[in-house]
Amino acid sequence: MKSNQITIKDIARELDISPSTVSRALKDHPDISPKTKKQVRELAEKLNYQPNSIALSLRSSKSNTIGVVIPQVVHFFFSTIISGIEDIAYAAGYSVMVAQSNESYDREVMDTKALFNNRVDGILVSMSRETTDYGHFESLHNRGIPMVFYDRVCDPIDCSKVVVDDFDGGYRATKHLIDEGYKRIAHLAGPDSLHMFRQRLEGYKKALQEHGLPIDESLILAENASDDENVAKKLTEHLLELDERPDAIFANNDIAALGAMITIKEHGLKIPNDMGIVGFSNWRFTSLTEPTITTVAQPGFEMGQEAARLLIAAIEAKKDEVITSVTKVLKTELVVRGSSVRG
Repeated sequence: MKSNQITIKDIARELDISPSTVSRALKDHPDISPKTKKQVRELAEKLNYQPNSIALSLRSSKSNTIGVVIPQVVHFFFSTIISGIEDIAYAAGYSVMVAQSNESYDREVMDTKALFNNRVDGILVSMSRETTDYGHFESLHNRGIPMVFYDRVCDPIDCSKVVVDDFDGGYRATKHLIDEGYKRIAHLAGPDSLHMFRQRLEGYKKALQEHGLPIDESLILAENASDDENVAKKLTEHLLELDERPDAIFANNDIAALGAMITIKEHGLKIPNDMGIVGFSNWRFTSLTEPTITTVAQPGFEMGQEAARLLIAAIEAKKDEVITSVTKVLKTELVVRGSSVRG
């Protein structure tokens, strides 16, 4: 007998019973004797029998699989989100199929189509940095595919969303720098197409306004690849060449903060005395740099859990049940370290 692709017919042949008896035994049907059930289950386990998920989905119109579109698997924050999604999904009997857009709009379109063609029951999405056209999401939504956006959300689509309080995170990061005595604070911003980066920028501006500091547009720099260390270095070089350079930088993420730190050190400036730095996301490396990097921690695991709960609730809702779209906002935490605290 082949050791792979074991079927109900293989088990039936081994036990000299009908395939229908095997099927009912595996489903714990009351018409099947306990002895036969035991024999079937033991052999199924021995042969590593796995139900044909495609056949099951065709019969039930349900695959018990959740699709996840993620910008970057290597990103620490997104990896914690996946763990949170899997924690809830597996406990509820769902498998998880992950597709990485790698920050590409074209890849994202391909990913959503592939997940749909693989008959997932619903999709969790965090958009790529390049995405400004939402037609592929609208198509899925119009087909009745349950969707939940997390972190990087699509405002025009009427479905549930899970985000962190990016405005408050940006506000607290900037306020912390002001409280430490920094007065000319630059911001390495993310692309304006994403709501989260707009909110961090607004929080930054609000903190400046509340403390009587001017909003200098020459200190706000943004590029789509702002989570690229080399791009952050280039932006920081530009800031250091200004006639009146900044004395602190609030970066929209930790990779940008790291790039800024490297460039500042290359110019012979001391951190935090000459320039302060705050990042966003709390990547693990931020506690290993010299000095360590102050950052805004995001609850990635909890975000994944909440997004999965909302999606499964939508998937399992009865046909006549009205599901109201909600937006869950999770709190961030400022993690103060050496890059921003003057002695």
